[in-house]
Amino acid sequence: MKFNIIAALTGLALCILIDLYIHRVARKRLPWHNHLTVKIYDVIAVLGYGILITATALPRQSGGNSVLVADMWLIFIFITLLLSKLVFCVTDWIAHIPVIIGLKRPGWLSAAGVVLALGTFLVMWWGALINRNRIAVTDIQVISQRWPQAFDGYRIVQISDLHTGTWGTDTTFMSRLTDRINTLDPDLIVFTGDIVNRRSDEFEPMVSAFGRLRARDGVYAILGNHDYGDYCKWPDEKDHMADRRNLRRLYGLTGHRLLLNETVYLTRGNDSIALIGVENIGEPPFSTYGDLAKAYPDTGDSMPKILLTHNPAHWTKSIENNRDTNIDLTLSGHTHAMQIQVAGVTPSSIRYKTPWGVYTDTLGHTLNVNRGAGTVGMPMRLGATPEITLITLKPTAD
Repeated sequence: MKFNIIAALTGLALCILIDLYIHRVARKRLPWHNHLTVKIYDVIAVLGYGILITATALPRQSGGNSVLVADMWLIFIFITLLLSKLVFCVTDWIAHIPVIIGLKRPGWLSAAGVVLALGTFLVMWWGALINRNRIAVTDIQVISQRWPQAFDGYRIVQISDLHTGTWGTDTTFMSRLTDRINTLDPDLIVFTGDIVNRRSDEFEPMVSAFGRLRARDGVYAILGNHDYGDYCKWPDEKDHMADRRNLRRLYGLTGHRLLLNETVYLTRGNDSIALIGVENIGEPPFSTYGDLAKAYPDTGDSMPKILLTHNPAHWTKSIENNRDTNIDLTLSGHTHAMQIQVAGVTPSSIRYKTPWGVYTDTLGHTLNVNRGAGTVGMPMRLGATPEITLITLKPTAD
């Protein structure tokens, strides 16, 4: 706790130093008749700290979802202002380097800092207001001789990480997502976890829209690390467990099947594929509730298998290049590609070996990591557009 307070105070001091630096620069370089601009900047800076104080004071852990949504947007406003100011400062400091060695300051570089700062602000709000509302469909083929011929061309839609609480009670995006998925005419729809942020009641406004998903072989879902109520402060453990039960009840209202360390079989004539769904299995600090051995005791048998597991770390730790495990296709989410993806590059690759997309090991085990359709933390997506993955099974290459 002491470390957190020190870190927060240090961060606040740095923010104030940035504002003081920009104030000083503006007063020094702008003509006297433009000092109204400086005063406007000072007002915006003070309002920013007011926003930060308000966000910090909100009962994020114990409050309802409306409190969480308000807190999220307030923090986002402050961060967009802060990062924009930081971009200007860094550019301006770079412009000061020639002065240190006795040369003239390149004024154009400081001017470019203003443009870059404004661009940073606009891009972040584009990610929040426009790009996070878009939908991208990614088509992939998973080729394996182990797929039965009866499943040639079998169409699976994967979605993940909806974090419905981020949308509050606005069902517009969920309805659009559902309609888009249904137009893909899937044989199977799977959802790979994190339907909420903290509490089950976040899902309630979306139950009807989510329940409209349709596929010939049904809709199946698993739980992600956010779906256990572990990020909420509960009065007691009884309320915590009641929230978990309520989430399962809400899934029941959709008519879709929640797989809790269990297996169902997809059939075409005399052929079958095992669809295995495990609860969350991940690396610390994420809790592990899943049990693959319980869901499917003999993963080394000859049955073709598709595994739904929220965190792709499960695949890299237990399935990749494991000769004792015949799991042909694993479907995961969790990473969101950190909601930032530019020219195929995502900061998620710093933390995850498999940040987004399709991976195949030397034994033919395939993993697909869906980058999710919702947002958590900051309500924006820079690139990393909300994703529907359309997976087609092929026994042989075309």
